[in-house]
Amino acid sequence: MNQLKQFQKLSGLFKVAGGVGAVGYLGYNSLFSVDGGHRGVVFNRLWGVKDNIYSEGTHFVIPILEWPIIYDVRTRPTELSSYSGTRDLQYVNMALRVLYRPEVSYLPSILRKYGTDYDRRVLPSIINETLKAVVAMYNAEQLTTQREEVSLRIKRDLLERAEEFHINIQDCAITHLEFSKEFAKAVEDKQIAQQDAEQAKYKVQLALQEKQSKIIAAEGEAKAAQLIGESMRRNPVFAELRRIEAARNVAETLANSHNRIFLDSNSLRTCSAVLPIA
Repeated sequence: MNQLKQFQKLSGLFKVAGGVGAVGYLGYNSLFSVDGGHRGVVFNRLWGVKDNIYSEGTHFVIPILEWPIIYDVRTRPTELSSYSGTRDLQYVNMALRVLYRPEVSYLPSILRKYGTDYDRRVLPSIINETLKAVVAMYNAEQLTTQREEVSLRIKRDLLERAEEFHINIQDCAITHLEFSKEFAKAVEDKQIAQQDAEQAKYKVQLALQEKQSKIIAAEGEAKAAQLIGESMRRNPVFAELRRIEAARNVAETLANSHNRIFLDSNSLRTCSAVLPIA
């Protein structure tokens, strides 16, 4: 009898403990919390994904039948590179950095179609597709000179493409642009050729200017000689006057010189005629 009573007491204790444990388990699993910057979607074993979207805070679910799936709805970055061909058949390696977030109102649809890793399933394919399509519209030179326009075109096309998958593209930017080695070598050779052409053009212009200056100087000398000739024909004394001026200049130079100079009689008569004798 004592053993039976003890067994009954133990079984009662086990039942109580089991009941308390079951209530605790059901109570713990009937609550879930949604942190800041996140949203929750509930999956039901009987009806599938529910259309309700749970905001930040604590919410109730039916234990065992339902469980929550939490989405991060904050803006997040991703970067992808693509090796694409330009319109002039050059190849370029372009890297694009994209800021994105899911559209909160479509979270149940995103869960049904793409799951929780929607970004890894969708973004690489549409980014690569958009990059190849846009790069093919420009030649290699335009990708560098019109980089801002190319970036805006990529953003516009990517927005339209991502909207089909309920992904909101916040911003995108080209972070890396690298051409093939052959094209880089061709660009370098072209720049060197342009520099050489500019230098040759400068030399030609300089030679033309020197030529023009010589022509002007020669024309001036010819005009001066013509005027002197006309003056000498009109007035013979002009030639004698120029000879005296030249002799005076020579005499002044000799007078100011510290060297000894020997003059003949004709030179002395010319100097005495030009310079006053002290």
